[in-house]
Amino acid sequence: MTWTEKIFAYCERASDPGFWAEPFNAISNVAFLLVGIVGAAQLARQPRPSGRIAEWGLALLIVLIGTGSFLFHTYATRWASVADTAPIGIFMICYLAYALRRFLRLNVLAVILLVGVFILALRYASAIPCDPALLPVTIAAGRPCFNGSLGYVPALGALVLIGGVLLLRRHPAGWPVFLAGGIFAVSLALRTVDFEFCTRTLLLGSPRGTHALWHVLNALVLFALLSAAIRHGSSSVIPEAPSEVNRIAH
Repeated sequence: MTWTEKIFAYCERASDPGFWAEPFNAISNVAFLLVGIVGAAQLARQPRPSGRIAEWGLALLIVLIGTGSFLFHTYATRWASVADTAPIGIFMICYLAYALRRFLRLNVLAVILLVGVFILALRYASAIPCDPALLPVTIAAGRPCFNGSLGYVPALGALVLIGGVLLLRRHPAGWPVFLAGGIFAVSLALRTVDFEFCTRTLLLGSPRGTHALWHVLNALVLFALLSAAIRHGSSSVIPEAPSEVNRIAH
């Protein structure tokens, strides 16, 4: 195994090693770049934008996600695969820590503990076995269980759980996070059935699969999450309990 070894992982590429063998999968990554740019524009309009380091970091990670994914869907090598998956993993971990700390106001120790559990879940989720009869085309293509999508299930669970808790608390970030979880569930399904729908997605003379839609919907997910962070995650907005003097005065 070498860093330049080719990876044939998606319907659109099939067994073609060419740079533009996945035009739809590659170009659809523009959606991530747009989200990062729009997020940066939103941040620039916020009061004290220079103090929003965490949010700027999230916007930068989204741009890196689009860049890394473009590299993978053009070069399709092992080094490009790392460039693809590393920013995604870093974003998931960073946003979880951000949401736990800024939205749920958990203490640092609790955040570290829950992020650690999440990292373990990410590590072992993709190893969960499944019945090959569920997705026979994927198995025949030499792809892992559910086309490797099980590795993203912990992220889906975190979005739904945190969004649900925020809704119960009537936090303004509740709906964006919860809806992001719903969109992510759809995009995850589209990623899973990429090979199953391969022959049914002929466009411009070639099968395209559903992976490009995974990119577009994930861009919407990241837009919702980044917008929630920009609008409702400022560390300067911390609810305070009324003082004894205020209670007496009222």
